[in-house]
Amino acid sequence: MPLPSLSLRVAGCCALLTFATAVQAWPQTQPVSATDASHDARPALPPTLQDFGPYVDDARKTFNVPGIAVAIVKDGKVVLEQGYGLRETGKTEPVDAHTLFAIASNTKAFTAAALQMLAEQGKVDMDGRVTDYLPWFQMSDPYVTHDMRVRDLLAHRSGLSLGAGDLLYWPPTSYSTKDVVERLAKVPIANGFRSHYAYDNILFAVATLVIENVSGQRYADYLRDHIFRPVGMDESLVDMTYLKPDMDVATGHALFNFKDLKPVPPMAWTNNPGAGGIYASVHDLAKWMNVQLAGGELPSKDKDGKSRHLFSQDSQNQMWTMLTPIPVSKPPIPELEALMPNFAGYGEGWFLSDYHGQKLVWHTGGWPGMVSRVTLVPGLKLGVVVLTNQESGAAFNAITYRVLDAYLNSGSKTDWVAVYDKAVKHSQGKADESWKQHETARDAKSKPSLPLANYASTYRDPWYGDIVIANEGGKLRLRFSKTKQLVGTMTPWQHDTFIVRWDDRSLNADAFVNFALDVDGHVREVRMEPISPLTDFSFDFQDLRLTPVKAEEAKAD
Repeated sequence: MPLPSLSLRVAGCCALLTFATAVQAWPQTQPVSATDASHDARPALPPTLQDFGPYVDDARKTFNVPGIAVAIVKDGKVVLEQGYGLRETGKTEPVDAHTLFAIASNTKAFTAAALQMLAEQGKVDMDGRVTDYLPWFQMSDPYVTHDMRVRDLLAHRSGLSLGAGDLLYWPPTSYSTKDVVERLAKVPIANGFRSHYAYDNILFAVATLVIENVSGQRYADYLRDHIFRPVGMDESLVDMTYLKPDMDVATGHALFNFKDLKPVPPMAWTNNPGAGGIYASVHDLAKWMNVQLAGGELPSKDKDGKSRHLFSQDSQNQMWTMLTPIPVSKPPIPELEALMPNFAGYGEGWFLSDYHGQKLVWHTGGWPGMVSRVTLVPGLKLGVVVLTNQESGAAFNAITYRVLDAYLNSGSKTDWVAVYDKAVKHSQGKADESWKQHETARDAKSKPSLPLANYASTYRDPWYGDIVIANEGGKLRLRFSKTKQLVGTMTPWQHDTFIVRWDDRSLNADAFVNFALDVDGHVREVRMEPISPLTDFSFDFQDLRLTPVKAEEAKAD
């Protein structure tokens, strides 16, 4: 869900840069409080959060978000867990503390925890080679294949480029998880192994298979039995195929063509669940945050009254230790400079940075129509989770930093909604400028070198597979063979470059398609790249190297 980079979706991007693309107002509704027996015994909100409900509604209106859920925990207790707004636009069902949202890349912390738990049982060595557990595992570089360790799968330092291989499962494809991992052997290495940070999702598919191989359970079953149940996350599940019609579930919303807010259908993502498959409520995630902040200690005791742990403090330290430094860059507008960290990096399934002298452990997640953020402040035993049913990183950041300011920066009440609103408009302006530059450079009088029918063929990329361009009634139609949503119409742009506009206008991922011809005027290669800088990096069209497939080969496949 585009933004600057909400992969899986917001996850790969710095908190300062996760901006939404819409600022239309949304009708205000009254917040819906969670109801439970302990509500009256909860700690009071800090003075600067007494207007928190109206502030959240202001964020919803400003960033056009139908519904938001928030939970705050402090010193092992739930301070707030509450819903605001609607599960779906045009309907009456409210968001509450038990509403399920796709938490996307916030799943990665669960995957890391699962591996550490298996390591504590002696079933996996975090520093062992991946090939010790998946002998057939292969990267495109023999050295990287040989030296890839289990811990490397969680750290975004593999040498792959940003979002490499995401088109194997994003949008949903017919490949299995094993298919995805086997195709890693053809995904090019762009950088030095362990040399620097580049966010990926595909290695969490590898981690998924390691968990399944050493535990003997499906990933979803392992999480349910060994994490959800012990923590008490009774509402959580992996993959939308487990959702039932009567469940309290938010509907995702996207800005079709970057402007018109509409619901999007839920997405089943079964071939890389370890990167982003969980659905959860803030009620359940409050429990998860408290276990994290307690060093893995569970709230219930064993039959002898002794403490029980999901994982050890040592495992916690490993997950929260920086493995991959991330360069700190200047934010796009001066008002965001107050959020610039002194350090930034990635551990095992968690981002690490600082704010007002406190270490932050956090992650974001993005899904079709939903984005979220989980933030922990270990030094204060503080946690905040924000789940939304629109693709607005600006909304979850504005809410998160209002909470952090209340606890870390006493007396400060920066209007982060206004700041992020300005940042969103700045981002939109940059995207508009980029399009104008394309239009200025375009030779509008030029025509394709070949008749349209001569561009029609099957083209193959080494790692994705086939795309088919067909001449249908005088129009070129492009189809990704394994991705039902990636079907669109191609129109000439200039010379031998076309634009493909996808039928599904919620994708916001239209792309240039450029044909390179050989000396005899035949198509030699096809390259693609997203048109808008706001397109999600998981649409890694630029990594495709498409070449024509002979008709007999296409039929054989």
